[in-house]
Amino acid sequence: MFLIISGNPKTDGLCHSVTEAVQRGAAEAGENVQTLTVAALERCHVCGNGWGKCLTEHACAFGGDGYDEAVEFVRKADKICIITPVYWGEMAEGLKSFFDRLRRCENVIRGSGALAGKPVLLIASPGGSGNGALSCLEQMERFCRHTGAVIFDYISVNRWNQDYKRESAYAAAKAIAGGRKAGETLQTE
Repeated sequence: MFLIISGNPKTDGLCHSVTEAVQRGAAEAGENVQTLTVAALERCHVCGNGWGKCLTEHACAFGGDGYDEAVEFVRKADKICIITPVYWGEMAEGLKSFFDRLRRCENVIRGSGALAGKPVLLIASPGGSGNGALSCLEQMERFCRHTGAVIFDYISVNRWNQDYKRESAYAAAKAIAGGRKAGETLQTE
């Protein structure tokens, strides 16, 4: 399964149109594409003395908001795209909150967590000024490094480059869904 983890709280706009391009690319490569929107999930409550059940049981004490089901989607996926609008140079708050919880729950499961070894396409979509994409992508990269994900590519899409970057997102999704490995060199004529 190809999973798109979306931090987009909106159902229209630039980030949404890029998500649709990713869905098309992965589907054309023959993947079952699912989208997980995490905007409504709770934030980490940093239980007890800073750690709770997440440290000992690798589970969140504040389930019931859809977090556990979201993690199951991530576990079942074999290819992932993480896409978010950029707010203040960072991921959308809902995505950041989901990742905070996931990172805490998987803090010592290195190598066998929900994202370990899976190829991940990272897409940041800054609106307004178009600034902040680089710091957002760096933030997403740190999360991937902490969880053992394998970064396939980084794409920044803004209102000035959306015509060709939307096509890049489509092509990257098709490539990752088609089985291309991160770092694989293509022979060109």
